Amino acid sequence: MKNSEAILVTPKQFEIQECPVPEPKDNEILMKVEYVGMCGSDIHGFEFGPFIPPKDPNQKIGLGHEVAGEVVKIGAKVTKFKVGDKVLIEPGVPDNTCEYCRTGRYNICPGVDFMATQPNYKGALTQYMTHPEEWTYHVPENMTTMEAALVEPAAVGMHAAILGGAQLGKSIVILGAGTIGLMVLQACKSLGATDITVVDIMQKRLDLALKLGASRVINGKDEDTVAVLRSPENYGDHGVDLVFEAAGSAFTAQQAVEIVARGGKIMMVGTHSKPVPINFLKINREVTIQTSFRYCNNFPQTIEAIATGKFNVKDMVTHIYDYKDVQQAFSDAIDPVKKADMVKGVIKVAE
Repeated sequence: MKNSEAILVTPKQFEIQECPVPEPKDNEILMKVEYVGMCGSDIHGFEFGPFIPPKDPNQKIGLGHEVAGEVVKIGAKVTKFKVGDKVLIEPGVPDNTCEYCRTGRYNICPGVDFMATQPNYKGALTQYMTHPEEWTYHVPENMTTMEAALVEPAAVGMHAAILGGAQLGKSIVILGAGTIGLMVLQACKSLGATDITVVDIMQKRLDLALKLGASRVINGKDEDTVAVLRSPENYGDHGVDLVFEAAGSAFTAQQAVEIVARGGKIMMVGTHSKPVPINFLKINREVTIQTSFRYCNNFPQTIEAIATGKFNVKDMVTHIYDYKDVQQAFSDAIDPVKKADMVKGVIKVAE
């Protein structure tokens, strides 16, 4: 078997380099990679370099952590998987020693080895990769490996929706209809919520939000989002019970403050690269602001939601690129014109 990996040699420049096929340790599987999703963090890393630059200037930088494929070899102590199994992985391997791991919050483990970031910067954009059995999952028979690769971002949405307390009877607004915003939408629906408004400035994404089950959408470019939501025919003086900020924008974070109800909750799901000013006078009536980080014990539930049709990740994929075209894929994702048409891109690695 031959192997290669897409390495970010400089910002905005990938190079596909030959590398050895890794040998699985006793507790690991060796996977032939089939599909890798293009996460927003990968796209940011491609454009600007890693969020956390490596200490060693010679460190190779790989990208990609939304991945699924086929088991081609197993370690001596692996019992749950066999050669030929279709699998997906949870890309963060916590240290299992810290107080956060011991109390069941492994997603905030400071010693986690998460793909495409420190300490190893190992990306999924490779033909073969190893991963611990403990953090590997079977792909159900009625799920494709492309769908399986998108369990990871779907789990982000599921985790946020559960933390937020999404349920039947709550009014919900999602600010931002990118991949994560649309995953939050579907997670809220899978938990029973029915009153869900999605806001974005790209009509293509809003059309998809309606297809995926939004009650209503607002194009923030054409309408005053706060005025519409605070109008008597919508939520008026009461406001919105649960607001998800999924755009990673200071502007939408401030909108969340303007529309949330007394005693309501704002879930900060988007990644913010700069400090966000918050007018606490607007939310001094026992409003909760909570951040959400990745996922924690959400993969089994998310896999079932996709396999049973409660989550539609397939229709979120707007672009599929071959592995050899990885440079073009990420260049398109940062192109001012082309990125407007991309909701979710995936890389097809296996021939």
